[in-house]
Amino acid sequence: MGNVETVQTMVQIEVTFDGRGFLLAQDQDLADLKHRIEQALTTSGTFIDLVVVGNRKLSVLITPRSHVTITEATVPFDARDTGDIDSPFGGYYDLL
Repeated sequence: MGNVETVQTMVQIEVTFDGRGFLLAQDQDLADLKHRIEQALTTSGTFIDLVVVGNRKLSVLITPRSHVTITEATVPFDARDTGDIDSPFGGYYDLL
């Protein structure tokens, strides 16, 4: 057998709000996010905050008419994806 290179991976979570998808930063607590979405749905409209890939803060207005889906995928590891909003980056297409 030859050299087998080990590729580091991470689980990436995509949350879609009314058809618009966002990839969550690695430090986001999915159980807490689900709970906050469920709580917001019981109101006439509430903003929830989260951090997305690129370490950018996002606020989403959730109403009883909102459609939310959550998917998980295993992807190559990206050391920049820390969830630290003080260190934003340009996502997977950042050429710097």
